[in-house]
Amino acid sequence: MRRGLAVLLLATLAACAPLPPGQGHGVQWQPSPSFDQRRPNFIILHQTSNDNAATALATLTDPQRKVSAHYLIGRDGAVVQLVDESARAWHAGESWWGGTTDLNSASIGIELDNTGDEAFAEAQIVALLALLDGLRTRYRIPSGNYLAHGDIAPARKVDPGRLFPWQRLAGHGFGLWCETPPATAPAAFDAMLGLQALGYDVVVAAAARQAFRRHFTGSDDAGELTPGEQALLHCLLQKKAARQ
Repeated sequence: MRRGLAVLLLATLAACAPLPPGQGHGVQWQPSPSFDQRRPNFIILHQTSNDNAATALATLTDPQRKVSAHYLIGRDGAVVQLVDESARAWHAGESWWGGTTDLNSASIGIELDNTGDEAFAEAQIVALLALLDGLRTRYRIPSGNYLAHGDIAPARKVDPGRLFPWQRLAGHGFGLWCETPPATAPAAFDAMLGLQALGYDVVVAAAARQAFRRHFTGSDDAGELTPGEQALLHCLLQKKAARQ
């Protein structure tokens, strides 16, 4: 009798247990211990294109704008967190990298307060490096997965722009870099296939070339890759393969 009452009581408690906020109605909630948080696999860097962090913060927290990021870093190095790292922030939009099409669901978005036409402040980069170090420790993000918004949406976005210090980040293990590429790529090297293998969406070929140059050469040129740039691309592909 007591055992039957206990079973009935447990069933009643399970049926009456409150649902987590924002989840379905008309179902029982029976928590399971067998789960973990989604682990981001990319870091996407942005620039706000604003004159000050307050304006950017207002945009990123405006429900009508429907845009956000996990972090905002001001020119003075102040870091503001806007979205929990386990949640999906709305920062990448329509995007593509190496076949991944929903970068919002797989990434942490970081906004850097910068107009796009100015050098990034030293305090801001120091704060960014510290933040990236913590994210790498928490999520084991591969070194090649620290990207620009312009890398994952080359036909739509250019941020964080050609003045961003990618080489400095790569020196700390955040991103790929090739210090001494060979003089030329192999004779049969196909630049567009190479860009696609690195991760770029090459549907708009000129935009893909521009995004590659912004990240790795500090140029916005959309023309065909020079032999030296092809050699650089080939070197980066070798580094990517070595780190997979």
